[in-house]
Amino acid sequence: MRIATWNVNSVRARSGRIVDWMEREDIDVLAMQEIKCKPEQFPSQAFEDAGYDLAIHGLSQWNGVAFASREPMTDVVTSFPNMPGFQKGSVGPDQPLEARALGVTVNDLRLWSLYVPNGRALGDPHYAYKLAWLKALQTHAAEELSQHPALALAMMGDWNVAPRDEDMGDPSFVPGRSTHISPEERAAFDGFERAGLTDVVRPIVPEGFTFWDYKQLRFPRNEGMRIDFILGSPAFADLVTDASIHRNERKGDAPSDHVPVLVDLDLGGDDDDRPMIF
Repeated sequence: MRIATWNVNSVRARSGRIVDWMEREDIDVLAMQEIKCKPEQFPSQAFEDAGYDLAIHGLSQWNGVAFASREPMTDVVTSFPNMPGFQKGSVGPDQPLEARALGVTVNDLRLWSLYVPNGRALGDPHYAYKLAWLKALQTHAAEELSQHPALALAMMGDWNVAPRDEDMGDPSFVPGRSTHISPEERAAFDGFERAGLTDVVRPIVPEGFTFWDYKQLRFPRNEGMRIDFILGSPAFADLVTDASIHRNERKGDAPSDHVPVLVDLDLGGDDDDRPMIF
């Protein structure tokens, strides 16, 4: 089974390119982020014609997450427990929830498509929101795995954190002045390992960026960052046989500023129907 995550940066602008890639790479499940549309605006027909079912969570022209799957999706949820909300200029605990999380179950795999808040700037209210959002998600992951230690859980998407120094190649991000690389954000990301999740791609693909800004020739200069991840529980990690970062999807006409990250899973079963010879 092939599972991927991709911040598509507007699914309506790139549906043809996305579906072409899914068919070419034989993708079974794609988690999408930053779809930038409501469900009724989603270009569903292109995906359905290619044989994919959809789960979509979008509230406006901003944010938004979705799944496209060849297999049925069940247990669909659009938030996790105690997920904080945000509204610019407002304070207090009851802010509206943004379309940043979508959970589904496919073939006994519990999958999440996540678009972590950007943070904007150190000291900005959106930065505090980002840290609170990650903390609530980490708590949910820890509780899920405590109650269901054999659960094959994957939390994947655009995390808006470059957890290691080698994950940041954009010179405009400066330690002590910029988001994505602050000690607090990196500690929040590391907290998912304490919760029982590990990066299932890095052991196979130790180097490589997943995002390059459109400005300042960042892609030709390879001044990118690694901020798109698939974090898996032990049961999920045990299924992973291969992984890849599809850098070439940043090339060509009207690309997203992110590229897909993919894992291959071995779900068991014997697909070889040739007769056994003793």
